[in-house]
Amino acid sequence: MKLKELVSFLDSAIPLSFQEGYDNSGLQVGVPEKNLNAALLTLDVTEEVIDEALQTGCDVIISHHPVIFSPIRSLSGKSTSERIVFKAIKKDIAIYSAHTNLDILQNGVSRKMAEKLNLEKITVLSPLKNRLCKLVTYIPEKSYEKVRDAIFAAGAGVIGNYDSCGFSISGTGSFRGNEKSKPFIGEKGKIHFEKEVRFETVLFSHMKIKIINALLDAHPYEEVAYDIYPLENENIEFGLGCKGYLVKPVNDNAFIKTVSSVFAPNRIRHSKLKRGKIKIIAVCGGSGGSLLNDAIASGADAFVTSDIKYHSFLEAQNRILVVDIGHYESEKFSVEILYDLIIKKFPKFALRFSEINTNPINFF
Repeated sequence: MKLKELVSFLDSAIPLSFQEGYDNSGLQVGVPEKNLNAALLTLDVTEEVIDEALQTGCDVIISHHPVIFSPIRSLSGKSTSERIVFKAIKKDIAIYSAHTNLDILQNGVSRKMAEKLNLEKITVLSPLKNRLCKLVTYIPEKSYEKVRDAIFAAGAGVIGNYDSCGFSISGTGSFRGNEKSKPFIGEKGKIHFEKEVRFETVLFSHMKIKIINALLDAHPYEEVAYDIYPLENENIEFGLGCKGYLVKPVNDNAFIKTVSSVFAPNRIRHSKLKRGKIKIIAVCGGSGGSLLNDAIASGADAFVTSDIKYHSFLEAQNRILVVDIGHYESEKFSVEILYDLIIKKFPKFALRFSEINTNPINFF
C-alpha cells in the first residue's frame, strides 16, 4: 500500500475539517508515493519512537499529537520538533497525526474514555457546530433514482445512525438554452417545461466537493441547478467531550478508585469531594477545562479530564466533582481508536502499538 492511500482514508475517516483552528492534523512527514509495510501507533512522536519504528520495520508512524504545531523555519535541530522531523526525513519514516479531529469524531477520544469507564447512554457533551449543509437540486423524473443514489453513495444523507436520508417533491421545471447550449431535453431557443423532482439532503461541509462532483457526474443536464445552504443545526453525534451514566451509583471515593484503576495515572487531582452518590459522568480527553460549564450544565455529578487550572477547581466546588487524571492518561487509548479504524479498512496491513511511554510529565 502507498502512503497516499492511507492518508486519503484517514483524511476522510477522521475529517481534517473537524480540527480546531490552531491544530495541524494530517500528513506531517512523508512522500505520498512511498510504499508502506507497517505502521506504528503512538500518542506522541519522539526520537525514541522513531528508533522503535526502525527497529520494528514500521515505515509510518501514526500519532494523536502532531509533531508540527508551529511553522518550522529551519531544520537545524535547535528544537525538539525540528530534531524529530529531521530524523524522520533522514530515516525515511512518514508521520501522520490525527489530533482534535479525532477528539471530535463520533467514536473519538472522549467516547473511548466513557467506554473504558463502562458508562451507559453515552452522548456528546459539546456538539459540533457550523459543519452541516443542505443540498437542494432538481432532477428529471426518469433520472431521479440514479442521481439520488449517487449523492448518497458520495456520503450525503447521514443523520446519526441513519443514512440515505433525503426529501423529494415533484414539480415542473423550466429552462431555455441559447445557441451555444446542448440541451439534454428540449430545443435551443425554446422554453421547455419538464417534470422534475426537487431533492434535498444534508451533508458535512468537508464532503461538499465530493458530493457536488457525484451530482454533476450522475445528472443528465448540461447545466445542473443546485443550491447549498449552511445549517445552524448542531450535530449531536460529533463534538467535544461525552456524558454517560454509571450502571450503579457509587460514592465519590469509590468513583475515584475506579478512575484510577482504568487510567492508571501517576497522580489524581480532584476538587472537594461531594460526599454524595455519583451517577452521571462527563469526560473529555486532553485539556478539558473549557468544557467545565458544559459538564455542570449537563447535570453531571463528576467530570473526568486533564489540565484543570487552579481557579477552575474553585469554580467547581459544591457543584461538580472534578477529577484531573493527566493529559497523557486521558488520551492514551486514542491508539486503539486508530487501530480499529485502520484495520477495518485495511485488514492485511500490519499495525503495531508503540511500547514507549511518551508522557513528558514526571513526579518527584
